[in-house]
Amino acid sequence: MYKYTICFIEQGDKLLLLNRDRPPAMGLWNGVGGKLEAGGTPLAGVEREVAEETGLSLTNFRYCGIVSWQVDHVDIGGMYVFRVSVPEHIKLNTPLRIDEGLLEWKEKSWVLGKGNHGMGIIIPNYLPAVLSGEACYEHRCIIDNNQLTAYEAIPISSDVGTRHVSIQSSK
Repeated sequence: MYKYTICFIEQGDKLLLLNRDRPPAMGLWNGVGGKLEAGGTPLAGVEREVAEETGLSLTNFRYCGIVSWQVDHVDIGGMYVFRVSVPEHIKLNTPLRIDEGLLEWKEKSWVLGKGNHGMGIIIPNYLPAVLSGEACYEHRCIIDNNQLTAYEAIPISSDVGTRHVSIQSSK
């Protein structure tokens, strides 16, 4: 099983994104997320990470699938993908500096815009399916020499995000 989660937080036509100060994806806009705790579920992990990084206590998370990747012929791993909607009456003023980087609301059209080098190279491939609410997919990405060379979306079960996963503690 995978060790990480990512969540795309939406409010109307905007997404709350994080521009990371540290690797991986340093300097790029991305969803909010992080590492799972030993014995936890992906859902519990994403709920915790979103609350820690944004201060928002949200409960309506939707599991959207998995993103896995191979970089220069090495399987790197993957992450459980979620999305959550923030009601219009809840305000989070951005830009907002946090320990991980900078949070800011971005227009979905900007995020998905062609030639947007501010986003990671795999996000434009899987994010449309995540935002559309389609079936869950495993989004397999192959990256060679910092270029996405192959992408495949494979339908998967929608209950994976609530299962307990075996995570070895790093302590």
